[in-house]
Amino acid sequence: MQKVIVIGNGMVGYKFCEKLMAADPDRRFKVTVFGEEPWPAYDRVHLSAYFSGSKAADLLMAPLSWYTDNGIDLRTKELIVQIDRAKKCVHSHLGNIMEYDYLVLATGSSAFVPQIAGVEKKGVFVYRTLEDLDAMKSFGKQVRSAAVLGGGLLGLEAAKAVMDMGLQTHVVEFASRLMPRQLDESGAGILQAKLEELGITIHLNKQTSAIKGNGKLAGLEFVDGNSLDVDMLVISAGIRSRDELGAGAGLETAPRGGFVVNEFLQTCDPSIFAIGEAASCAGMVYGLVAPGYEMAAQVVNQLTQQKAKPFMGFDMSTKLKLIGVEVASFGDALGELEPSRSIVYENKDKGIYKRINISSDGKRLLGGVLVGDSSTYNMLLQMVQNDMPLPPEPEDLILGARGDKGGSNGMGVENLPATAQVCSCENVTKADLCGSIQAGATEIGALKTCTKAGTGCGGCLPLINDLLMVELKSMGKVVKNVICEHFDYSRQELLDLVKIKGIRSYDSLLDEFGHGDGCETCKPLVASILASTWNELITKQDTIQDTNDRFLANIQKGGTYSVVPRIPGGEITPEKLIVIGQVAQKYGLYTKITGGQRIDLFGARVDHLPDIWEELINAGFESGHAYGKSLRTVKSCVGSTWCRYGVQDSVSFAIQVEERYRGLRSPHKLKGGVSGCTRECAEAQSKDFGIIATEKGWNLYVCGNGGSKPQQTILLANDLDTDTCLSYIDRFLMFYIKTAEPLNRTATWLNKMEGGIDYLRDVIVNDCLGIGAELEREMAFMIDTYACEWKEVVNNPELRAKFKHFVNVEEPDPQVAFGPMRGQKIPVGWAG
Repeated sequence: MQKVIVIGNGMVGYKFCEKLMAADPDRRFKVTVFGEEPWPAYDRVHLSAYFSGSKAADLLMAPLSWYTDNGIDLRTKELIVQIDRAKKCVHSHLGNIMEYDYLVLATGSSAFVPQIAGVEKKGVFVYRTLEDLDAMKSFGKQVRSAAVLGGGLLGLEAAKAVMDMGLQTHVVEFASRLMPRQLDESGAGILQAKLEELGITIHLNKQTSAIKGNGKLAGLEFVDGNSLDVDMLVISAGIRSRDELGAGAGLETAPRGGFVVNEFLQTCDPSIFAIGEAASCAGMVYGLVAPGYEMAAQVVNQLTQQKAKPFMGFDMSTKLKLIGVEVASFGDALGELEPSRSIVYENKDKGIYKRINISSDGKRLLGGVLVGDSSTYNMLLQMVQNDMPLPPEPEDLILGARGDKGGSNGMGVENLPATAQVCSCENVTKADLCGSIQAGATEIGALKTCTKAGTGCGGCLPLINDLLMVELKSMGKVVKNVICEHFDYSRQELLDLVKIKGIRSYDSLLDEFGHGDGCETCKPLVASILASTWNELITKQDTIQDTNDRFLANIQKGGTYSVVPRIPGGEITPEKLIVIGQVAQKYGLYTKITGGQRIDLFGARVDHLPDIWEELINAGFESGHAYGKSLRTVKSCVGSTWCRYGVQDSVSFAIQVEERYRGLRSPHKLKGGVSGCTRECAEAQSKDFGIIATEKGWNLYVCGNGGSKPQQTILLANDLDTDTCLSYIDRFLMFYIKTAEPLNRTATWLNKMEGGIDYLRDVIVNDCLGIGAELEREMAFMIDTYACEWKEVVNNPELRAKFKHFVNVEEPDPQVAFGPMRGQKIPVGWAG
């Protein structure tokens, strides 16, 4: 039996052990693992979840019993201090000596700490281990603000942790933009704007010269002479390979850190391998888990005498969600490796930026950047990695098919070659997945178990799910679409279970039909289902709301909130206008007339929200639901009342429609429009449902979208009387609520619907399913049970008490500050 010692029990060290166990069923190797931390291996990729409710045990890669069951001698809290290559043994700090035949260095990395005066002060932390996180959480309870040093991937992850602690958050970055290695100037600008909307203050081009304070941190001083007063500092400015064992053992290390290895991961000693962040391959240290896992696999292949591939580098494409903002970069993201030209889509209003770089001959996709919407990342990455041909109009890759074009433009998962690497973390190909599906792994959980695909960073799961659906259909199987690993049901099935079983809380649904503790995918989804079914106050679902629903307002820059009263059809009396002006003046709110014919008030402190709404409700206003996945507005022109072209009273009808569907919760936000003639001043044909007056009545259009992927509505029925038009909208909206997938706008819902508009027309107009009356009854229930959410809060002292900046004091947030612009106020620092 050969002895293998693994130094380091992080994610890559664990993955080496896992792969060795799978490749060595006869147990030819005796494995001993040394880890200096007290825990078994845990998931560092999702460390920020520790600040949003996850426990240390939730992050473990495997329980202690796994090591025992596989005959692995795991020694936690034991540090190797010496390698004796001549005697092929290692010495631990406890005095233990152990011999090896093969030694695997998976020592990982430590946080890079710049040499800054005062860095040893109390209140300075690094963001690396569970012990670091525990120390941060303990100290964070005593302070109100924190800065994160570093605006890269690690820094923004640390910023999320600081935000989850309820602290005023600053990010300090030396470069001129966030994530400078992954994003270009425009993409980084969009990301910065999105983070600033969440209340994070970004400081760019800042080099920290000293840490202020007498023994305890009081702030940062910068080289440019400016300073920043904060109570806590988290350093997350990069990593440095743990290669200190190399010097005493005579192992070569790279100038910038890491054990120097050849293409087979061997150090200068053929019995000693280095993998993960401990290894320097051709001068490169890889800081992602996927290349570390690939290194682990190739060392296992060599030890078990299987065919090993030389490690010649690794694609560093990445997709992640940073504080709620989707970010991805792939291939030659910045267009630096070969001559190329770029196609860019930018929507600053929606916070979306997309850039693709194509070869100068226009035949190949080279790489790109996605911010705000990374839904196409997996297929774009596959196009780069597999040298797939571009569609005739490459801009379709980021804009989607437009006009009367249809199809996937060659971007469907069915067009991927069998050799396509779907999961880079575990090196799982399309052929591997299809083979497992055909062998009986017909659910995501089963696929993850037998192939390990999707068990690393998880970024490939959408693509795996698409592949599963396509493969099952090709096999003639019934396709089951589940929402996440905690519920083995689709959204539609969960909605039916909630209704049939009379379930009114997330915990009850999880106890009866789910498993585990839930996640950020299923919690808001269930909250939406409960609201769409029972029409109860959204604040009842206190533990599963996002920030906007929790405070019934959209969070804005600087940590303030918006106040948006409903103004049906855009019609408002002078008396109500005066009240809005008085409220805005009293509380110092920025006012803006929007494209949805409402007046938005910005800059409200969270503790002022109930007081503001009390005054508005007393004046006859109600919630405009600008914060919810619900009906927002029904826009109208002035119609036949004032316009010489108008053929119907669009204002009265718009008011009737908006008041009918106000507060209706749905899979995504809803917008409507009513135009009094075909001149279409209300832009009804870019809404989820649009109504246009004719000489004979109303034309009803559906499934438009004016967002990041504009789509025009399609005519559902024409020349309808008012009652018929409303009954069709009732059916349409309820059918959408009952059958759409999570976070799908009506346009996306229709695009995915088999049979398209013809089928939808058959269901709504022709009642081919015989459910028309049922859909109308369900809508009638929603209409009859409507209650203004803000009115409920205003009249409930217990609910009002939740509206404050800090859970332990009544004071307002001292960091909220404003400056003047065009006679109004805006958050200080965001006037760009």
